[in-house]
Amino acid sequence: MIAPSILSADFARLAEEAASVAGTEDSPGADWLHVDVMDNHFVPNLTLGLPVVMALRAATDIPLDCHLMIEDPERWAVGYAEAGAHNVTVHAEAAVDLLGIARDLRAAGARAGLSLKPDTPLEPYLDVLRHYDTLLVMSVEPGFGGQSFLPATLAKVRQARHLVETGHLRLLIEIDGGINAETIEEAAEAGVDCFVAGSAVYSAPDAGLAVTTLRDKAAAARPAH
Repeated sequence: MIAPSILSADFARLAEEAASVAGTEDSPGADWLHVDVMDNHFVPNLTLGLPVVMALRAATDIPLDCHLMIEDPERWAVGYAEAGAHNVTVHAEAAVDLLGIARDLRAAGARAGLSLKPDTPLEPYLDVLRHYDTLLVMSVEPGFGGQSFLPATLAKVRQARHLVETGHLRLLIEIDGGINAETIEEAAEAGVDCFVAGSAVYSAPDAGLAVTTLRDKAAAARPAH
C-alpha cells in the first residue's frame, strides 16, 4: 500500500493534489492519503488540523490516514474519526490511555493506529498493540518532511513482522519517513505493508506515476508471507 503524504503537497491546491494520486481506470492510485497533523507542542512544527481534514474528506474518495503528532490525543483523536478519517494514528509517547483511545476510535468507525518514534522500543507496547489495527514505525524524527531515512528503525519493523507472522499481533505495519525509490525496497524486505511517501510523490513530475513506481518496487522486494 502507498500513502502519499500531503505534507509535501501544495497546500493551496490540496483537492487537486489529492486528485493527482487518485488513479485511473488503467492504473490504481494511492491506497490512503496520509495527513500529518502537528501542533507545535509534541513536535516543533505546526501544520493543519480538523477543518482541513473535513474539507479533504469532502474533496476525495481516497481513505484518509490521519497521523496525529499532537499532545493530548485522548481529547482530539475521536474528532478525526467522526470527520470520516479511515485510520487515525496517535503517538505512544504522547498518550496516557492507549486502550481507551483504541476503543473510542473503533467505536467512532475508524481504524486505530499507534506510532512509535525512532528511539521508542516496541516491547512496552506489545500488549496494547493487540487492540490496534495499525503500527506506524517512524523512520525519521517526527516533525518535518524531507528528512533522511534511518535504516536502524527497520529492526523494529522486522520484530513486528515476526509477531504478526507468528500470530501474536494482527495489524498492518506502516512506515513513515524518508521513503523513496531507493529506500522503499529495503523497507519492503523488512516486512512493511504500507509506505508513507511525501517528497517522493509530490516532488515528482507525475505524482500518479510516482505512486505506481513505488508500489511496483515494494511489491518486487517484499518477500512472500
